[in-house]
Amino acid sequence: MRSPYVTCLQDSYNISSHAFAGLMEAVLEKKVPFRFTVYGSSMVPFICDGDVITIAPLHLRLRRGEVVAFVTPCCQQLTVHRILHCSQSGYLIKGDNNSATDGIVPTSSIIGRVIQVEHQGRKAKVGLGVERVIIAWLSYLGLLKPVMLRVLGVIKPFSVKKIVGNN
Repeated sequence: MRSPYVTCLQDSYNISSHAFAGLMEAVLEKKVPFRFTVYGSSMVPFICDGDVITIAPLHLRLRRGEVVAFVTPCCQQLTVHRILHCSQSGYLIKGDNNSATDGIVPTSSIIGRVIQVEHQGRKAKVGLGVERVIIAWLSYLGLLKPVMLRVLGVIKPFSVKKIVGNN
């Protein structure tokens, strides 16, 4: 059975952000998902440096909390960030780990939406489901980082396995 993804045999390519965005757009126009490895920390903790994300073609209506790939109007840079607010003029977008928004991004600049994140070869379970609305809301209020630090502080002691040796 053929893979529904476009696959390349080389480990990596050096291509400009603008050309990469064009390639992604061309693939998505064929209604085929586009997968690639992300670099950067603007979406931590939900998308981390080295994660593999899958971008799908746009559907009719984008919603608050969805993570989208877009070309920044000012510098033509390919970016993957979360929608915080939807309006007639476009979408207010921001990286989960950024303090400032990307501003209002027009619909014409959005290429596709993230439908899957793989972290160390396993599908990530948090960030793209129904919780995405809460994440967007907390990010909009500037509370996402403090809340995440608090949550991680509570969860961390329970997620570490302690090995007790016999002395």
